[in-house]
Amino acid sequence: MKNAIKIILAGLVVLSLSACGTKEATDKLATIKKEKVIKVATSPDYAPFGFHTKIDGKDKIVGADIEMMEAIAKKMGVKVDWIDMSFNAVLAAAKEGKADVAVSAISVTSEREKSFDFTTDYYTSPQVIVINKKHAAEFTSLDSFKNKQIGAQKGTIQESIVKEQLTDAKLISIEKLPNIFVEVKNDTLAGLVVEKTVADAYVDKNPDLMIANVPLKSMKEDALCIAVPKGNKKLVKELNKYIKEMKQDGTIDKLVTKNNQIAQTGGN
Repeated sequence: MKNAIKIILAGLVVLSLSACGTKEATDKLATIKKEKVIKVATSPDYAPFGFHTKIDGKDKIVGADIEMMEAIAKKMGVKVDWIDMSFNAVLAAAKEGKADVAVSAISVTSEREKSFDFTTDYYTSPQVIVINKKHAAEFTSLDSFKNKQIGAQKGTIQESIVKEQLTDAKLISIEKLPNIFVEVKNDTLAGLVVEKTVADAYVDKNPDLMIANVPLKSMKEDALCIAVPKGNKKLVKELNKYIKEMKQDGTIDKLVTKNNQIAQTGGN
């Protein structure tokens, strides 16, 4: 009898915990709307999607991701509480509940899908290798980077691309993307792997840099999505609705173009 009671009580505890977990996941969208705030983790060092610039003499976070999320929040009837951090911490912040979502030119990977649900993609950009222009004749194939140091931002899919597609090169992971461009410009790195849209913004501002004529394989990870902690399907559905609208009317493409121009001019 005692064993039977123990089993019943254990079952009730499991059901209770399960119900709490389901309620927490189901209510995230409702909580956001009730509190009128959506907490968004981002790493603004990735122009044109998110970056710091000076506007009217004041430092401001701008970018296509920033404007897209502000527009989505407006449609939801809430405000955005931006959480500025390194990219390596962005997904962790959402997973740990410090942020409701992560928006920072994030790509979908099998590993990330274990902890997050992802929205439909809002933008697709191929991967490229940025090099110092004076080495244009030297770096003409993937093999030409053999034994060379190639940079990638820490915690990004670009690290995997270097490992998988530039197998004979040495990966150098650096936390801040602008620092990697400086390393390539100063010739301490042979190149860096980055999304083409981002590369265009930096190359336009740095005549010493160029995109190498060395194509990388297309990947599903080329698509950018919003990351939402696992189990929040209602929130994902809501976000997808607005992303679809903004893709169909060309808003997101316009935001990327606009913020590329801001990145090139410094915002002034």
